[in-house]
Amino acid sequence: MIKFPGFGQRNNEGPPDLDEVLRDLSQKLNNLFGKKGGDNNNQATGGKGTNVPVMPILAIIAAIWLATGFYIVDQGSLGVVQRFGKFTQTTEPGPRWHWPFPIETKTIVNMEQVRRLEVGYRSNGEGSGSKTKVPREALMLTEDENIIDMQVAVQYKLKNAKDYVFNNRDTDKAVMSAAETAIREVVGKSKLDDLLQKGLPDTSARMQAILDSYNTGILITSVSRQKGAAPEQVKEAFDDVNRANQDYQRQINLGQAYANDVIPRARGNASRLAAEAAGYKLKVESEAKGNASRFEQILAQYNKAPEVTRQRLYLDAQEQILSNTSKVIVDQKGGNSLLYLPLDKLMEATRSASSGVVTAPANISKQEEPGIEESRGLTRDRDSR
Repeated sequence: MIKFPGFGQRNNEGPPDLDEVLRDLSQKLNNLFGKKGGDNNNQATGGKGTNVPVMPILAIIAAIWLATGFYIVDQGSLGVVQRFGKFTQTTEPGPRWHWPFPIETKTIVNMEQVRRLEVGYRSNGEGSGSKTKVPREALMLTEDENIIDMQVAVQYKLKNAKDYVFNNRDTDKAVMSAAETAIREVVGKSKLDDLLQKGLPDTSARMQAILDSYNTGILITSVSRQKGAAPEQVKEAFDDVNRANQDYQRQINLGQAYANDVIPRARGNASRLAAEAAGYKLKVESEAKGNASRFEQILAQYNKAPEVTRQRLYLDAQEQILSNTSKVIVDQKGGNSLLYLPLDKLMEATRSASSGVVTAPANISKQEEPGIEESRGLTRDRDSR
């Protein structure tokens, strides 16, 4: 063991001289390298030791020590530098340097790596496709006091290198605790039928809130449900319930399809009836306005010539009435005093005939009523006057 004179010793003369310390150190090194083998070796060399340059050796050692502080931060990563264990800075990607150990240390953190965590199951290996169920994590209690087998895969990455290094002891365990807490909270507020039919609601926001409250520096990227089913012991009963729900939904779809077929047609008929009613309304209003206008015109003519107008109205009314009724004209020129009219046959012929004139049997002949043409001519003459 090399002992340096003056080190650990203090006298009244003050601290030891630096030149003396270096000289003693050089002498000790010379004794190690130059006088190795004892006095015989020293006598063989004439009592002269090999002079070892101390300062260049110390400079080389210092250079090597300083060179160990160089490091490279890869793209997508960050470097966290600590000085005597205390956070100093975060370095960006590229070549960097820090004071070597034991003054400063660095930790390279990959910020873009997507990490995966499995809740309720464990994969048996990449590519195998088989999974091992973890009942302690998978079995959860719903709001309606049923048990559901829920298996979820969580993906996350880092968003703060400093928080990740200083506030996490086991990252996967922290994410597992937050994920299980958030999933159980959501499942406990949902009913079993909703979870089986609609799936697990989004729990990433709740997980992120839990992790942010502990400043873990972790960012949840996705939460996907791998399995959500009833336990194996009651799976058959739940399958029956699911089939019943599917039948129920199918009936609803059939009813909706029928409604989609009937309602448009009903709306079309309603529109058609509304249009017909509007047309009928317009027709009645127009006829009423026309009748009112015609009445006003007749009233003006009546005020001018009451007698002529009254006679004309009478003849027009008779013409309208007689044109819409069946007429029987009897010719008595034959001299028969007894006339037989088969009214039952006439009425039957009237119902079946499309024309307004019916031919009478025996001595009954169809003729135009003589007074009608005369009245029409009289009316024309009065109108012309």
